[in-house]
Amino acid sequence: MAESMQGLKRTHRCGELSMKNVGETVTVMGWVQKNRNKGGIVFVDLRDRAGLLQIVFEDEEELMAKAAKLRSEFVVAVVGTVVARSGAVNKNMATGEIEVRASELRILSESETPPFPIEENSKTKEELRLKYRFLDLRRPDLQRNLMMRSRVATLTRAFLAEEGFLEIETPTMIKSTPEGARDYLIPSRVNPGTFYALPQSPQLLKQLLMCSGYDRYFQLARCYRDEDLRADRQPEFTQIDMELSFVDVDDVIDVNERLLAKLFKEVLDVEVSLPIPRMTWQEAMDRFGSDKPDTRFGMELKDVTDVVKDCEFVVFKGAIENGGSVRGINAGGQGSMPRKKIDKLVDFAKDFGAKGLAYIAIHEDGTVKSSFGKFMKEEEMTALIEAMDGQNGDLLLFAADKNKVVWDVLGNLRLEIARQLELLDKNEYKFLWVTEFPLMEWSDEQGRYLAMHHPFTMPMDEDIPMLDTDLGKVRAKAYDIVLNGTEIGGGSVRIFNNEIQSKMLELLGFTPEQAEEQFGFLLRAFRYGVPPHAGLAYGLDRLVMLMAKQDSIRDVIAFPKIKDASDLMTEAPAAVDTKQLEELGIEISKPAEEE
Repeated sequence: MAESMQGLKRTHRCGELSMKNVGETVTVMGWVQKNRNKGGIVFVDLRDRAGLLQIVFEDEEELMAKAAKLRSEFVVAVVGTVVARSGAVNKNMATGEIEVRASELRILSESETPPFPIEENSKTKEELRLKYRFLDLRRPDLQRNLMMRSRVATLTRAFLAEEGFLEIETPTMIKSTPEGARDYLIPSRVNPGTFYALPQSPQLLKQLLMCSGYDRYFQLARCYRDEDLRADRQPEFTQIDMELSFVDVDDVIDVNERLLAKLFKEVLDVEVSLPIPRMTWQEAMDRFGSDKPDTRFGMELKDVTDVVKDCEFVVFKGAIENGGSVRGINAGGQGSMPRKKIDKLVDFAKDFGAKGLAYIAIHEDGTVKSSFGKFMKEEEMTALIEAMDGQNGDLLLFAADKNKVVWDVLGNLRLEIARQLELLDKNEYKFLWVTEFPLMEWSDEQGRYLAMHHPFTMPMDEDIPMLDTDLGKVRAKAYDIVLNGTEIGGGSVRIFNNEIQSKMLELLGFTPEQAEEQFGFLLRAFRYGVPPHAGLAYGLDRLVMLMAKQDSIRDVIAFPKIKDASDLMTEAPAAVDTKQLEELGIEISKPAEEE
């Protein structure tokens, strides 16, 4: 029978007590983690979000009998005295030097046997844990993650307020825009046949706030994208979103470097060395095959096109003749890798567009085994090994194709080898700014240029004349902040000149009428005096995931979705009542195969 809390007031959380409290009478409340009945004494581990505390019941028979009935996840209130542990100190518990001798116990709520144990580093399948997420969230490791997230949010708000930013909320029911990922749509009942969209980001609205003179804005913004999910993606997520007026690239980078340094010092006691290194997009691609390079280890790409341009190996020749390149990575010390393992790396490379991988294995005794050696003269092979800085015991891997494919293949291959060799240390935090992205990227699928970031990004001043002559070479005033090979934030200086903005939309294939229809409210605002402005947005979930040393953002979000964007706990999305659909003028058509 559940009892009432009446007359009791919690004095401490379980994990907050220490030797300093010895002798005090305290009232603690929480969930029963374990119950051990040793005959003349009952030990109960009590858990709340602050940690575990050992409660001891002895002497009083009625109290002991009641304590003996406690089961895992019962919710109880205990009054007692803090004493030094009578038994051995438990060094694995923050409260391991003390225990509470109980004088009163109230069972506030009983529990059925949970479907899995509530414990750290649970081995239970994720599907089951997500179905019972309200229980999963009781696990101490998940609670620490969410408390860290809360701390990051609180510190961010305080820091940005101190820097003169105003927290302003923008609407979450907006007009749909066609660029970028798919929108989630909301039908309007009042205006039949029309739809709102959930925002993929507050981009245009924060630019309008700059037009309105608010100077420095931020919000922790909920954003939505209807796209395929990965470990670091969810259909709804949170951005630390900001925009600043009368600034250029360096000003945005400066305030954000100081924000990151504060967060890492306060939350993790990690010093972030400032200034954070910067690298252009071109250099990042050439050296790491990625625009979000993991710089915790080497294994950098080397361009050997010039070294092999005259060789007879048809794969290399063909790639170079088609305007591509030949590049390689040196997996130091892996020259004795078994052929089976190399074949697995070849299969891995094929997933990223490679037709194959060429390799040279240099054994410890200096003998060379190569998949393409018979097509190379001895001096050509020697020059190639030298260009790759190949030493005895190294494994050299090569990809030959269009640059985009070669970068993708080798960029992912170096990460895969680093994972296999356990070179990725989660205790190391390597930050990097990647700058000067291409303004546009060509889409073979659509047969036109698309904005690499979004249509409101300012070209580099010196590249503006090339908008009419060589669009593919125009660089953007865009910058991403990368941590350990994950992009945690990105931003740009925005276009504030109406002519350049109209030109940009025209280059992206918008007619003046289409531009007016989609972005008219922004273009109108641009006619009334626009300050130069720039901004940046972090993925809060990704940032906290890395700070908490987790592999998935699901572990730092209270109620995440799974890969098909459904919620196993609430069973959303779900069918709705026909009456609701009728009010919205919506009819569900059956999929063709059902018909």
